[in-house]
Amino acid sequence: MDKNTVLLAQDETHIRSYQALRATWSEKGQQKQIPTYGHHAQVTLFGTVDIHSGDVFCTTASSCDETSFLLFLKKGVTRYAGKFVIMIIDHARIHRAKLLRAFLEEHRHQLYLLFLPPYSPQLNPIEKLWRWLKDYIISNVFHKNQSEIEQAVQKFLLFMHANHERVLKRIGCIS
Repeated sequence: MDKNTVLLAQDETHIRSYQALRATWSEKGQQKQIPTYGHHAQVTLFGTVDIHSGDVFCTTASSCDETSFLLFLKKGVTRYAGKFVIMIIDHARIHRAKLLRAFLEEHRHQLYLLFLPPYSPQLNPIEKLWRWLKDYIISNVFHKNQSEIEQAVQKFLLFMHANHERVLKRIGCIS
């Protein structure tokens, strides 16, 4: 790879307001209580992580479909203008949709999708990033609406943008 090539691990995730209870410390006899309204909000993220620099690029979407994925690809091509992007990607149906063909053909000199073997999320470094984000945002926390989830996501994304080395450590690209 040269300085004009970027290697990105891509995936999408949903951050839901489900209360994910994890082991936590509390005073003896004082069990932690997490309130709930009985309905759940969510935020859908499309994202990449540059496995050499630790740069994270994410967009939010109202749904996880091929139209949203195409919009994400368009934003990614703009973000990495002047670079050749190799994007590591899984076999989700939206990644292979007919809707993408014209765009991928038009940008074949700038964007190459490198498909992982089917059913192998453990090979995609961004999966570790999603786990970290969810541990931070929804573990032992209650968000009363979608806006609160979005604010928590944005706060964590700002943290990741300021801490590329920690991102690379978390995804296993440096020790």
